[in-house]
Amino acid sequence: MADAIQGLMSRKLSGILRLRREELAPALWSALYFFCVLSAYYILRPLRDEMGLAGGVRNLPLLWTGTLVVTLLAHPLFSKLVVRLRRAAFIGVVYRFFGFNLLVFFLLLTLFGGSANLWIGRVFYVWTSVFNLFVVSVFWALMVDAFRPDQSKRVFGLVALGGTLGAVVGASMTALLSTVVGPVNLLLVAVVLLEASVHCAWTVLRWPQKPRDTLQGEEGPDAEAASVSDTGRGRRKNDPDEEPIGGSVWAGLRHTVRSRYLMGIMAFILLFTVSSSLVYFQQAEIIASHFTDRAHRTAVFASIDLAVNLVTIGTQLLLTSRILQRLGVGLTLAILPVVSLVGFFLLGLRPLFSVLVGFQVLRRSSNYALNRPAREVLFTVLEREDKYKAKNLIDTLVYRTGDQLGAWLYALLILVGCSVAGVSFTAVILCVVWLFLALWLGKQQRHLGRPETSGSSAHE
Repeated sequence: MADAIQGLMSRKLSGILRLRREELAPALWSALYFFCVLSAYYILRPLRDEMGLAGGVRNLPLLWTGTLVVTLLAHPLFSKLVVRLRRAAFIGVVYRFFGFNLLVFFLLLTLFGGSANLWIGRVFYVWTSVFNLFVVSVFWALMVDAFRPDQSKRVFGLVALGGTLGAVVGASMTALLSTVVGPVNLLLVAVVLLEASVHCAWTVLRWPQKPRDTLQGEEGPDAEAASVSDTGRGRRKNDPDEEPIGGSVWAGLRHTVRSRYLMGIMAFILLFTVSSSLVYFQQAEIIASHFTDRAHRTAVFASIDLAVNLVTIGTQLLLTSRILQRLGVGLTLAILPVVSLVGFFLLGLRPLFSVLVGFQVLRRSSNYALNRPAREVLFTVLEREDKYKAKNLIDTLVYRTGDQLGAWLYALLILVGCSVAGVSFTAVILCVVWLFLALWLGKQQRHLGRPETSGSSAHE
């Protein structure tokens, strides 16, 4: 009777989420994994921002540069782990390394005060920015390795929802408990969440997988039959999935430079981060001109974040997988450039607070609910080595480089006399290029996902 009820609930839940029954459990574990990762980060993020402000607003650009430098140094070390260790081992090493760092910061911030605490805070600001990129990149690398391209369109919406809920819970925990237990003590909660994420990752890795020869195939009766027949099986002995990935430490850089597809993804990320930096600085200008009281500004930022999270959760729960399956990767990727193009154009015509808020809510929720899951689907058609090495390079170093380019571009535009409107119309031009790039990447992803071309043309 209990099995019958469980089976009925499983079928109902699978239908609601538009997943196949054999995908439900690994998808839920993956969502829990992302929940733990982003809960940990959003506990740390307010502490990072406060420490950055305590060190002086004028020093923030230097901290951004420091983040880029540390990211540049960290990528080769990460690649060494990928080369030498099995997936389960290097995932555990990465997350536990960051957990150990948090324990060190906890001791330092507890024992030292004054100017020493100020410098510890600056180091913590850079460390947290690097931490965010690497733990999220490792998570998505496992996701694009664990699910087929056709599965990812169904699963990644639920997975992203887990992360959004984690972000809400982590931020709420800090807001509610920082004055009760002290913000530094919340570092220990983040350590526990990182350890929980390791065990979630290991559970996903242990889950019965589909035969390797169907991983790159499209949806169809044969793939579904193979999926069903493999359900309930454990990993095969001597499964290549369980071996170290091997190769060169610099393979990610070499493969990215040699591949039009990977260079296209890199350009897509750069255009996204540059445009994000431009709208970030525009937001600062407009809000600063409308609200002089710090409490009011804080409330405005919190209200925008709340609206973004609510729209994102609703979209991820009800629409993400449907849109990905109906429109495909290219058109789904094109939604954010279109939203950004229209938003920047309206902001150029009417640089008003109301236009800014509407633009930011639509842009950020579109990014979290649609752009990020679709962007990760792009990596599912790559060879395994590129899923961890090239992807990490793009997710970390390229991402932070885009931040810096955006900040420098904004400073240059202001230097030559551009207003908020001028910056907006410049961003419109970038968004047009970004839109065509999204459509091209979607076309390339479909081509590489075909059985006859999978695994062979990504480096052309």
